[in-house]
Amino acid sequence: MPGLFFSHNNMTELNGREDCKLAEGKIHKKKQKAFGADLKNYLKCMVPHLESGIKSNSRSIMLSAEEVIQWSQSLEKLLASQSGQGVFREFLKSEFSEENIEFWLACEDYKKTKSDHLHGKAERIYEEFVQSDAIKQINIDHQMREATAKRAQDPTHTSFDEAQKTVYILMERDSYPRFLKSKTYLNLLNQLQTNSSK
Repeated sequence: MPGLFFSHNNMTELNGREDCKLAEGKIHKKKQKAFGADLKNYLKCMVPHLESGIKSNSRSIMLSAEEVIQWSQSLEKLLASQSGQGVFREFLKSEFSEENIEFWLACEDYKKTKSDHLHGKAERIYEEFVQSDAIKQINIDHQMREATAKRAQDPTHTSFDEAQKTVYILMERDSYPRFLKSKTYLNLLNQLQTNSSK
């Protein structure tokens, strides 16, 4: 029986094939890792939706039906409640208008700012919400936008009061009545009333 003889070239070719198999194995493992990463990312995307369900349950433990009923009395009472702000913000997100509450909250925070930090905060609020190409541009007319811009350049604690009032009225007349009729609000209220009657 003739012996097997491999030339140096054949040996390199064979080693090359082995390397290929090893590389293929690594690629396969990488694909598995990539699939795992994709699955992980998908789950991460889904978790906020799942958590929102969980949050509403944990929120219902902390909230009382009476508090949620108070939200329907006025936008002021809704915004005075930390939980109310959160639920209303989620509703506004679903309507793609969360910039309104974010601006309103930023103005509330701005009013409590120490004088030496006013300039920086005013600039941030202006850039984020007021300027004409702002990412979260609020719905105010051109005249108010310009007047607010001037006030923001030489900031005082009242620089954004006019714009904040306009946005508040917009929410009060437009988003707030829809919120009270929304599934978000009615389901939460119904859930709390059911829990309290048990």
